[in-house]
Amino acid sequence: MGGAGYRFSWGSQDDMDSIASIHKALEAGINWIDTAAVYGLGHSEEVVGRAIAGLSSKPYIFTKCERVWDSNGDISKSLKANSIRREVEASLKRLNIDVIDLYQIHWPEPEEDVEEGWTTLAKLKAEGKVRHIGVCNFNVPQLKRAMSIAPVTSLQPPYSILRRGIEDEILPYALEQGIGVIAYSPMASGLLTGSMTPERAAALPENDWRSRSDEFQEPKLSKNLAVAAKLGDIGARHGRTAGEAAIAWTLRHPAVTASIVGIRTPAQVDGIIGALDFRLTQDEISEVES
Repeated sequence: MGGAGYRFSWGSQDDMDSIASIHKALEAGINWIDTAAVYGLGHSEEVVGRAIAGLSSKPYIFTKCERVWDSNGDISKSLKANSIRREVEASLKRLNIDVIDLYQIHWPEPEEDVEEGWTTLAKLKAEGKVRHIGVCNFNVPQLKRAMSIAPVTSLQPPYSILRRGIEDEILPYALEQGIGVIAYSPMASGLLTGSMTPERAAALPENDWRSRSDEFQEPKLSKNLAVAAKLGDIGARHGRTAGEAAIAWTLRHPAVTASIVGIRTPAQVDGIIGALDFRLTQDEISEVES
């Protein structure tokens, strides 16, 4: 996520740990990396670029546009064509690649410029700058506006057992339209990994955005950790972690193509990689949902 130094930081991060984590995940069978220009104000893309440099078989690379920043690090929003064109060139340079496999609009903001932004992504695809184009955090009306211009390859929404708002309208629409869904935060930003505790939540540093989140504070924290404990119980029956059970819960939905999982150290790969082939039974799904 780019380390410390910007508003939505997850705290300090060692770049070498990030690179080692990526390499271990790739060796274990992961074949794509999702990032964004704004993560670390460009730093995340640079780290990914370093991680994939020299690899004989490179993973698919997904990144995003729309969040931009100035020399002071202040973040703003733009879907103007000239801004997106500057952003894609900067991302290609930081990632040190010739083409981006999936280029996504990060947020539909400013909303009045959704059509201009999506038209620009369609042109970038036609020009060969990117192979596929997708969106993040779009609702159904916004998806329809984009699809009136060009097909939407993928949608990236937040989705976990603790955050199910997309189930009523967005997931059914994506399934109906053949839009791939790449769910983010399947482990609820660490709450469902099985390793979060009240003590650890209370000790999150100020430069970790989670220290300011209601989900990591009472009265919500205890409820969230109770769900994590249930996921841990279910996972343990199969020799899996709570995090792997949480990921499997998102993958149970027929509209979900994949889940984005964050890793900060090589050791964390061991706690999530089993989700590649772990699926919950219907009884286990009902158990955790109850």
